[in-house]
Amino acid sequence: MKTIHSITEFHRLHSLPEPQHPLVSIINVADMKFTDRSLWKHFMLQFYCVSLKKGIIGKVRYGQQNYDFDKGLMTFVAAGQVQSLEAPEDMILDPDFGSGQALLFHQDFLYTHPLATSVRNLGFFSYTVNEALHLSEKEEQNVAAIFQKISEELVHIDRHTQEIVLSQIDLLLNYSTRFYERQFLTRKAVNHDLLTKMENVLASYFDHLAPEKNELPTVEYLADQLNLSPHYLSDMLRSLTGLSAQQHIHEKLIEKAKHYLATTNLSVAEIAYQLGFEYAQSFNKLFKKKMHVSPLEFRRSFN
Repeated sequence: MKTIHSITEFHRLHSLPEPQHPLVSIINVADMKFTDRSLWKHFMLQFYCVSLKKGIIGKVRYGQQNYDFDKGLMTFVAAGQVQSLEAPEDMILDPDFGSGQALLFHQDFLYTHPLATSVRNLGFFSYTVNEALHLSEKEEQNVAAIFQKISEELVHIDRHTQEIVLSQIDLLLNYSTRFYERQFLTRKAVNHDLLTKMENVLASYFDHLAPEKNELPTVEYLADQLNLSPHYLSDMLRSLTGLSAQQHIHEKLIEKAKHYLATTNLSVAEIAYQLGFEYAQSFNKLFKKKMHVSPLEFRRSFN
């Protein structure tokens, strides 16, 4: 796997001119050349990349997911994410590779700025590529204007450049957060279908797999069953229900526990085992935290 450590190296590998700043750059997608195809089968960037792309011929793959960039969309890649590029054999010779721009910025560029911390907490840098951000025409114009402003600032680097560019990156990421929230809302029908599927996955797990595996379902397991990334699943659920994926797991668990306590003669320890707990004490603690009574007290309320 090829690890690309610097923005300068990224430029060189794509036959682009040297970046005007070693820690931040705006590149035109159409200017990128893939002269050594083997490098891009598996690669990893050691810096952030935010892209606005249209009409891309190749496919970028994250794990088992890929996406055709045939429409305008944004993708967000954090340092350390493994990627691969699938492209037609004649892609290098094709002058119409696609259009759009990409912003590259290194963590060191954020040093001492609040962005150094906040960018690590943005869930969409951990979304898979099939969870890309689809923009309206107006949203696309806003993003393109920010890219243009950053590009203009990098032409003349002075003591104000870093602060101005950082403010533009901050604005871009704030817009991106807003646009993703809009996307969750405009896809409510699709997301509600996902919510139903998630409920079915959890119900099936607690009915069949929990006692067999003797472990609780994880957010990663749930996301994998729904072909989503864990961060995207949690963010989507928060937009629909106000609860994270982990909270949904706990809600389903408590619902199932209440059913066992009210309708069966299973002991608390047996119920804990049925739900995937290794230790009954852990079940007791979670149940009391959620219901404000112990499992036995809850059961007695039905007698």
